[in-house]
Amino acid sequence: MDDVDPRRLIPRTNDLLALQPVREARGRLHERVIRELVREIQERARRGELPPGQVEPALLSAIATRKAGTMRPVLNATGVIVHTNLGRAPLSAGAVEAVVAASGYVDVELDLADGSRSRRGAGVRAALLAACPAAEDVLVVNNGAAALVLATTALSSGREVVVSRGELVEIGAGFRLTDLMESTGARLREVGTTNRTHLHDYAEALGTDTGCVLKVHPSNFRVDGFTSAVPLHELSPLTHANGVPLVADLGSGLLAPDPYLPDEPDVASALASGADVVIASGDKLLGGPQAGLLLGRKEIITRLARHPLARAVRADKLALAALEATVAGGPTPVVQALHADVRELRRRTDRLAQALGVPVVPHDGRVGGGGAPGVPLPGWALRLPEGLARHLRTGVPAVLPRVHDGSCLIDLRCVPVADDDRILEAVRRALANLEVADAGRTG
Repeated sequence: MDDVDPRRLIPRTNDLLALQPVREARGRLHERVIRELVREIQERARRGELPPGQVEPALLSAIATRKAGTMRPVLNATGVIVHTNLGRAPLSAGAVEAVVAASGYVDVELDLADGSRSRRGAGVRAALLAACPAAEDVLVVNNGAAALVLATTALSSGREVVVSRGELVEIGAGFRLTDLMESTGARLREVGTTNRTHLHDYAEALGTDTGCVLKVHPSNFRVDGFTSAVPLHELSPLTHANGVPLVADLGSGLLAPDPYLPDEPDVASALASGADVVIASGDKLLGGPQAGLLLGRKEIITRLARHPLARAVRADKLALAALEATVAGGPTPVVQALHADVRELRRRTDRLAQALGVPVVPHDGRVGGGGAPGVPLPGWALRLPEGLARHLRTGVPAVLPRVHDGSCLIDLRCVPVADDDRILEAVRRALANLEVADAGRTG
C-alpha cells in the first residue's frame, strides 16, 4: 500500500474556520485576517515546515496572539528622548487616559448645556492660553509642517515670503522647507548668505509684494564660526513698521524657557520679542501628540483659522484630547527624562549591571527630534556585546539600544523605573539567544 501524502492530512480550511476559538476571534479580527492566518499555516504544513497534526494548535496560538494593529511597543534604551523613529514623545498617563475617553463620542464641537455647536478644541485652546499668556490666540493643526503651510498660504500665497538663506533647512525624511512653502503658491525671497544675514538685508527685501517674514530655528545642526543672524527682537520693529507679519517657526515646542536648554528658543520669549505668529510642534519638547501649534496675535490667528486650508489640516479629536491633557497635566515623560537625576540614573544602571555582570560606562543622551542639537545630557549606560542589539530589538519586549563603537549600550534615561526589571529580563534572554546563535555558527 502506498504511503499517504502528508499534505492530504492537513486540516481543511472550513474545518479550521469552524473551531470555537477561531469563531470567537471574529469579534476582534477581520475575517480576511483570520483567513490569511489559516492560509499561512496551511502553507507551512504543505512545505513540510509543520507536521499536519500541529496545524490546528499553531493556528490557535497565532489567533490568540494576533492583534488588529501591527505596531509593537518598544522600550527606548537609546538615551534619545524625542526619538522620531519611535514616534517622538511618549504620552503621559493623563494624555493616554484622555485619548481613551475621546475614542468614543465626545463633545468636541458641542455645547452640552444648550445643545448648540461650539468652537472645536475649546478646551485645548484654553489650556494653551493659560500655559502661554503671551499668546492672544491659538490654533492647533495636525503637525508642524501643516502649521507652516497654513501660515504661508494664508499670509503669502501669490506673494513673497522673506527668509534668510541660512534658514532654508531640510527637515526629516528629506522634506525641505523651501518645497513646502513653494507648494503653497508663495514665492521665496531669499536674503543674506548661508552664514551671515543682517537687518539691512531684510529691510531691502520688504515691499508691497511681501506677504510675511519667516524666521526658522535650525534643527539637527548648528552653524558656528563667522556667522550672523538677526534676532526676533531686532527684526520685529522693522516688520511692524512695514505692516508685515513676522512668523517664527521654532519647531521643538518649548512653551517657556527651560534652564536645561538655555539656547533652545521658546514660544513665550519669541512672542515677547515681537513675533506675530509662533509655530511649534506638539510631539517634541512639549511632550504631547503629533500636532502643529500656531500661537500669536488674535487678528492673524483668526485669519489663519478662517482660511479654507485650515479645515484640511485640522487636528482630530484624539490629538486635541491628548494635547489638552499634556498641557494641563503634570510633568510629561519627556520632561522627566530631560530633567532626570544623574545620580539616580547611575544607581539604576549599577543595579542592572551587578545583576548581569557587565560594565557601566558614561553615556551622553540627546534631546532628539531636532531639539537642542549638539547639547549632551550626561548619564550612564550598560555596555554589552554589539551582537546583542538585534536580539534585543526582536525580543519581547522589544528593546532599542544604541550601537556605538563596537558596543551595544543600554541607557535608562527614557525607560520608566517600573520597566527596569523588564529591561533586565530582556537582556538576559537576549544573552541566552546570542549564546545559542554563536554556538550554532561554531558547531
